[in-house]
Amino acid sequence: MNKKKVVIALGGNALGKDVEEQKEAVANTAEVIADLAEQGLDIIITHGNGPQVGMIQDAMDNLVCLHKNYKQTPLPTCVAMSQGYIGIDLQNAIKYELHKRNMDKKVSTILSQVEVDPQDEAFENPTKPIGRFLTKEEADENEAHGVRCMEDSGRGYRVVVASPMPKKIKELETIKTLVNAGHIVITCGGGGIPVVNNNGKLMGVNAVIDKDNASSLLASQLGADYLVILTAVEKVAINFGKENQEWLSDLTVEQAKEYIKQDQFAKGSMLPKIEAAIRFAESGEGRYTLITLLEKAAAGIRNETGTIIHS
Repeated sequence: MNKKKVVIALGGNALGKDVEEQKEAVANTAEVIADLAEQGLDIIITHGNGPQVGMIQDAMDNLVCLHKNYKQTPLPTCVAMSQGYIGIDLQNAIKYELHKRNMDKKVSTILSQVEVDPQDEAFENPTKPIGRFLTKEEADENEAHGVRCMEDSGRGYRVVVASPMPKKIKELETIKTLVNAGHIVITCGGGGIPVVNNNGKLMGVNAVIDKDNASSLLASQLGADYLVILTAVEKVAINFGKENQEWLSDLTVEQAKEYIKQDQFAKGSMLPKIEAAIRFAESGEGRYTLITLLEKAAAGIRNETGTIIHS
């Protein structure tokens, strides 16, 4: 009998906000991953990189400000840097947790590029803020050089970039090979390094890919049984924060689409997770998406908690 294949999309709470917080957070995350490994699952891990890539971008921007002989570091390069250092911290924490449990299982991190369509309409309307806060003067100067900026929640101006839909995971065959060899694989960090294909040459683009969208695509292309999206709540709710709030344990694709029409899910938080969940559930027969808390992941896979989205 084939083992069940599970793609786990880690939320920000699984990683912390800086280098020190991250080392502490990944130790807790590693316990959850080891619990799932003990269930005999094939595990592929994806993760966000919002605070981390912002920290790297800020550092690189400040370096350019301090030393004029340095050039701007492209965003795809910063995404690659974040994949590397988040991946190694996760990898080492999981390896140590497996060692403590006398589990002989390999863990590998794959830096991954994700192809996007250069004609994606998101490039016409960049909305994803990145990097440090800017003054109005700095923002105006950026705009004069064709760099889009937006005012961000009254805190200052920030550069904004596109968030196109992922189309193809370039390292997919490598990921498959390692999973089939029994490795726990960490990949598609931060949604992947965004690239376009220029006659066979991959070129980085100034964009960020939504982690849950990339995870849904990865799970579909790997033929996974489960996509697990870990977030800040144990279950999805409708009428969230109201007197008639209702937690949901089971949600069909049709029900989820109807709730989207009713604007039940917040655009900046739960909505993209539900949309990614729907895409995976629709991608093949017997595919399920689980949305729950990090510490409830193992129980969710056993159908004891969380919200399951299915066709």
